[in-house]
Amino acid sequence: MKRPPVWISSAALGALVVLLVPLAALVQRVPWKQVGDLLTDPVVAAAARVSAVVSLSALALSAVMGTPLAWLLARHRFPGRRFLRSAVTLPIVLPPVVGGVALSAAFGRRGWVGAPLEALTGWQLPFTTVGAVLAASFVSMPFLVVAAEAGFSTLDRRYEEAASTLGGGPWLVFRRVTVPLVAPSLGAGAALAWARALGEFGATITFAGNLPGRTQTIPLAIYQQLESRPEVAYLLGVVMLVLAVVVMVWAGAGIALGRRP
Repeated sequence: MKRPPVWISSAALGALVVLLVPLAALVQRVPWKQVGDLLTDPVVAAAARVSAVVSLSALALSAVMGTPLAWLLARHRFPGRRFLRSAVTLPIVLPPVVGGVALSAAFGRRGWVGAPLEALTGWQLPFTTVGAVLAASFVSMPFLVVAAEAGFSTLDRRYEEAASTLGGGPWLVFRRVTVPLVAPSLGAGAALAWARALGEFGATITFAGNLPGRTQTIPLAIYQQLESRPEVAYLLGVVMLVLAVVVMVWAGAGIALGRRP
């Protein structure tokens, strides 16, 4: 086998240094002898609980609302469809802090939705767990929509037509035929959406704040603990690293199943 040119090998080695050395240093910095005590630390436990609640709630919201949106974008042609698709995917590339500012403008106490909501019900979304869920959903839902839309677009509609011919109604066909056939795409999208919600920082801290036990997720706890208790920050960083690996395997399995003939 022919050896690659020196400049390619050098560039590849540089890329590995940039990508892998920080991860190795993070793992090395964790005081492994104290892991048991650190995992039971109140700060770690509270951040893990809030992260679980926020990320799973955001995933559920993304699935319930994002799947129908993906189906609509994939199956129907209507004026402004391309613009709508572009707008829906904007949070993927939008700086998270800008997303937090946009959420404040819409759902804050003086926002388009937040002001009338508070006037009618007395509810306030900023600096609450619900606000953190909303921020996580804003940045994570596009990942599920993009993956689900791809699945709906490539699905062979003859299966749905056959089910309709046999007497299946639209909801039954969608639930028993369409969703199972696009399940790999939905699974991959769900994995990416959950990972994005779990790692969300900028929109959450801007819109929901960094309140321990209420809106402080693992990324926010890492930010707060890095100066005062770096060992906790390193441990939480490794936890996020492990979860990221799990999500990559999950998403990769879903993509592989979706490509299987």
